[in-house]
Amino acid sequence: MKKLLVCQHVPHEILGTLNPLLKRAGFRIRYVNFGRHPDAQPELEEYNGLVVLGGPMSVNDTNQFPHLITEMKLIEEAMKRSLPVLGICLGAQLIAKTLGVNVYPNQEKEIGWYEVTPTEEAERDPLMVEFRRREKVFQWHGDTFDIPKSAAHLAFSTLCANQAFRYNTTVYGFQFHLEVDEPMIRRWLRVAENREEIAGLRGKIDADRIQLETPEHIERLQQLSHRVFGEFIKLFGIQKKYVKLPSH
Repeated sequence: MKKLLVCQHVPHEILGTLNPLLKRAGFRIRYVNFGRHPDAQPELEEYNGLVVLGGPMSVNDTNQFPHLITEMKLIEEAMKRSLPVLGICLGAQLIAKTLGVNVYPNQEKEIGWYEVTPTEEAERDPLMVEFRRREKVFQWHGDTFDIPKSAAHLAFSTLCANQAFRYNTTVYGFQFHLEVDEPMIRRWLRVAENREEIAGLRGKIDADRIQLETPEHIERLQQLSHRVFGEFIKLFGIQKKYVKLPSH
């Protein structure tokens, strides 16, 4: 039985639609909730892969959230072992930071439904091949990242040039949230911290509009999530080898 380690930061950001796919594939899943246990020191020795979920903090706030350093060490170790790694939102930013590139505020926050466009490289990527020329996906982020050296740039949007990347063959970073379903989105919109964030944008983001748009786009998002996450699960069947990471 394959075992997966999942780094969690806040209660409402969970595996979502990825969870039943993993369970169906026979995975044992262990969450490490750094929000509750910031001093946790998990090890990868018994695990076959790593998923790092989203969260409201910046990857640069390591003084306030020292567990971010712990997570980057986990990511680095997973990449050295050539294990499958998936980073979502903050998780993608942590992978990018681990690979030595900058993470910084995006020109504008993306909260809600936004179009993303796959790159030419994405047309040859097993996880991204299902994406049409433009897809409406769910977003909730204020930061962005540079594409790491030697990584494949997989998607972009009008407001955020770097939406997804692949490093080697088993490491993926997605700025957007394919894992959400309609109940998760409604929950996120009710979280006090999220409500404060939207209120602080003074009308730029309309929570009611997000609620109205969700039924229109959620079915297609779930089609994409099943294809993307299904292909990610297939990576666990790839023969592993120890690899050397680039210096940074």
